[in-house]
Amino acid sequence: MKILILHNQSSGYGDGAIYDFMRSISKPQNDITLRCFDKDHPRPDKLADAQEYDVVVASGGDGTIARVGYELRNTGIPLLPFPSGTSNALATNLFSPDEPHAIAKLLDDMRTLDFDMGEITFAGQTHGFFLVAGCGYDATIMKAAEENKQLLGPMAYFQAAFLNPNPQKSHFTLEVDGEPREADGLSVMVANFSKMQYDIALTHDNQPRDGMLDLIILKTDNAFGLIPTFMATILDRNGGYPDRGDTVEILSCKSLKVSAEPPLQLQYDGEPGNAATPFEARLLPLAARFVVSEACVEHYEE
Repeated sequence: MKILILHNQSSGYGDGAIYDFMRSISKPQNDITLRCFDKDHPRPDKLADAQEYDVVVASGGDGTIARVGYELRNTGIPLLPFPSGTSNALATNLFSPDEPHAIAKLLDDMRTLDFDMGEITFAGQTHGFFLVAGCGYDATIMKAAEENKQLLGPMAYFQAAFLNPNPQKSHFTLEVDGEPREADGLSVMVANFSKMQYDIALTHDNQPRDGMLDLIILKTDNAFGLIPTFMATILDRNGGYPDRGDTVEILSCKSLKVSAEPPLQLQYDGEPGNAATPFEARLLPLAARFVVSEACVEHYEE
């Protein structure tokens, strides 16, 4: 097997787990290529020859894996996410192990499933996402958490939320699958995989292979208005699925256009967009092929 590993050295805590993984897959029959990059040395051409490999391993956080996955979209090249970031929500959604030797076993089994992904366009840029993209309060949290992620890990996002109890409220003008809609609130998000940190789900159903994105509009005036919604997401973990309340509207769509007045900051899979609304998003059906666990196949396979 020819294996290409892309490792983001800026991700996570620098614990070297990717090298334990490499030791586990180092076998005479395997040909392994490792290519490293970091925030100061990006990887514009590191996937140019990806078609020559049997599988690509993306080592980093959710943002890193989304960037690699977007470059490999619709190629059929299997992608194995290696969770080495401070936030690894995609691995949670895929029921992937987090121990390097257990992840290596996934390559031995080579089970694959195709999944939807999202595409967001803003300010002349286009990026892919597997989890959530959007504008407003979620982007504020992602940007505020950036400097503390390596110190606090996933708790950096909760700290950022508590430190921003009164985020900007805006008037949203949306086009949902071509249909106009308006709303007032703190945030507009589109989700593919819906589970975030600590197994908290943004929506009741996590259906990343159904050919639809979940559109989530936070309509409250401030962060305190989201407390009942937050409690409902926690109760979801017990199978109760309580209603999210009037502060959240959830729809489904394949394409979305959003403008906001005043404009709001953007994020995609935890990456601050460093830009503001307007933005567009669309679904890329079954565009990514992941190497997955048996538990993932049992959960998602039709």
